[in-house]
Amino acid sequence: MKRQVLALHPSLAHGGAFAALGAMLPDVALTAPDMMGHGRAAPWDGHSDLHSACTRDAIGWAEGLMRGGGGPIDIIGHSFGGTVALRLALERPELLRSMVLVEPVLFAAARADGAPEYRAYAAEHMLFETLMQTGDLDGAAAAFYALWGDGQAFGSLPAATRAYIRHRLPLVGAQTGALVGDSGGIMGYLRLESCPIPTLLLRGAQSPPIIAAIDRALAARLPNTRQHIVAGAAHMLPITHASATAAAIMGFWQSL
Repeated sequence: MKRQVLALHPSLAHGGAFAALGAMLPDVALTAPDMMGHGRAAPWDGHSDLHSACTRDAIGWAEGLMRGGGGPIDIIGHSFGGTVALRLALERPELLRSMVLVEPVLFAAARADGAPEYRAYAAEHMLFETLMQTGDLDGAAAAFYALWGDGQAFGSLPAATRAYIRHRLPLVGAQTGALVGDSGGIMGYLRLESCPIPTLLLRGAQSPPIIAAIDRALAARLPNTRQHIVAGAAHMLPITHASATAAAIMGFWQSL
């Protein structure tokens, strides 16, 4: 039977972001649904807790895959999807066999750790917020994509892709309470320390410095964790470096 894997995508993307990676993972049944507000999923209502809603959906998907496969599943979460995967692991650990967190953007972890990288991130995010408040959606999208994209300039993307990202920019603000303020309580006292799930923290060597700070903070508290860095890659490594990402994930699974 194939390995049942749930893959949770980054913000402003969709489940198709895992197409290249999934094709390089042999004997894997990879399920990569669109999360709320993304792709063909239901739109965000503009006021509810987006992170909590995505976590509830992810728990439902994991329950379905576990029933179909007869046992705990593996999960891969990238960026925003990584924070949802981590919250799922804390709330329903019996659903998971292993967890791969690809650059989880839990800025609250670096903030709680007192990491100097957090200050630089906060300044960069303030620029994004200012552009959003002034209605400069193209400027805001370009600033966001420069940090969290695949290395291309926002203006060089196809028109349909640029429109997709611009339309969903409010989702970035909807995540702040969870990613910066830790509204989901991920960083609570001894909560990470109690997580039993074997975890791989995977990041690109060229990613924003805040990612290394987040990984350091998580690795210090998660009890069964290892880290891997993909040379030459930045934030979108499952797309830009799918082969190296797949090799790291397969090596992790084979070691369990």
